[in-house]
Order: sequence, then structure tokens, then C-alpha cells
Amino acid sequence: MSLVAPEAAPRAGSAGRRPRIVAVANQKGGVGKTTTAVNLATAFAAQGRRVLVIDLDPQANATTGLGVAEDNALTSYELLLGEAVLGATAVASAVAGLSVVPATPDLAGAEIELSARARREFLLADAIRRHVGDYDDVLIDCPPSLNLLTINALVAADRVLVPLQCEFYALAGLAQLLDTIERVQQVLNPRLELLGIVLTMYDRRNNLCEQVAGDVRRHLAGKVYDTVIPRNIRISEAPSHGLPVLVYDRRCPGAQAYTKLAAEMLRRAEAA
Repeated sequence: MSLVAPEAAPRAGSAGRRPRIVAVANQKGGVGKTTTAVNLATAFAAQGRRVLVIDLDPQANATTGLGVAEDNALTSYELLLGEAVLGATAVASAVAGLSVVPATPDLAGAEIELSARARREFLLADAIRRHVGDYDDVLIDCPPSLNLLTINALVAADRVLVPLQCEFYALAGLAQLLDTIERVQQVLNPRLELLGIVLTMYDRRNNLCEQVAGDVRRHLAGKVYDTVIPRNIRISEAPSHGLPVLVYDRRCPGAQAYTKLAAEMLRRAEAA
């Protein structure tokens, strides 16, 4: 079944049913965060699920990576400011069943603009709460920093998915992120949980990759997915074509890994 099809944004489904809302977060850039958000969303949509990606990164890589133009009049910026509702900002991507709330570079100034607002940490949660029932999965692509945009994503989400590059410095950053998640859980969002950690840019020929993977699995037993995402040139090429790698080359090792990761995530969710 082809993943690519011109299709409108998902229609209203089972009213009042809450979807799974996942923030894809890591304050370190270049770890495969956006790539993971885009390709997991595509894999979920390929299974007939109704999926929404909310792009909160001013770089708008998830937006362009799903073939959506950056010149949309309404974006996640307007959504945060309360100037537009979710239904008006979500646009259909080239993947059937997958919609996107696009980002804009204006988000770079949101930290200053939103800091004086009441309930500034709850702006995204308040904006989407009554409107996400049309979807089965909502993935929020966070910026590579622990700023107010990321805090808004963590407050709006039920779970956090952490893509972790298999390198030494990634471990130090992981500790900081886990501390932030715990603080948000204690003060702002008690339902927030760590969904899991996915190891990215994995190279079995590299001893350091094996060491990092082993360390993470020992310290966070049960929270690290069995599926790892390998280094793969096709994953790097796909965004330049405005396509997820699952559409660009579904037979490549990177695409197959993301398909397996989505299946593993759904199995774990059903078993929980």
C-alpha cells in the first residue's frame, strides 16, 4: 500500500477520545529527533492510524521533511498565541492520514513574547486539549533546547520519547533532560512519563556505540527500545526531497528500522 496520497486532514472521529500525545525531545541537536518524529508518524499512518505532527522547532525541519511549505499563514506560532485553533493550523502532508501543524522562524522569538503571559507553560496544552480527538497519535517535535517551547510540549504531552545518539556526550545531556522531565512531572504535568529512549545513528562497527548502548540499557532497563536506528545515507537524503525515508526508500535499512520501531512502540503500548 502506497504511503503517499493526497488526502485532507483527518475528519472528526470518536469524539472525546484522547489520543496518545508524545513529545519527541532532546536538548542536543543532531541526534535524529526530527527524523524520528517524521518517520514514526509516517509509520503509524501507514498502519491506518490518524496522526498529527506539531512542529515546535523554529528550524521547521519536520514541516519541510513532510513536504509542507513553510509559507503557511497559520502555524504553531499562532496556535501558541491563541490566534488560531488546531483545526485551522493543521494541514495535510503528502502521507495519507498524516497532518502537520507547520512551524515558522517566528518561533525563535516566542521565548520572549510568551514569557509574560499567564499560564505560559500551558499555552500549547490549552490550545489543543479540546481538538486532538480527531487523531490517534500526536507527535510534538521539540526544538533542540530546554526552553519555553519544549516545556510547553512536555506539559501538553502524556509521554516523552528521547532519541539518543550513540556517543559519549549524549549521556550527560540525557541526565539533564531526565531531570527536566521529572521537574515538569512534579510541578506542571503529573501524568507525564518517559515513554522510552531510541538509540540513533547506531554503528555496530564502532565500539563506542556498543559501549554507550550498553550503559544506557543498564541504567534505564526497560525504557530503551530494542530497535536501534542505524547510520544510513538514505535517512540523510530523504529530507532534501521533502519526504520521510519510509517514502523516499522504504527498503533501505533506515526505513525498515523505523517501521520496526513503530511496531515495537505499539506492542508495548498494548501490553501496558
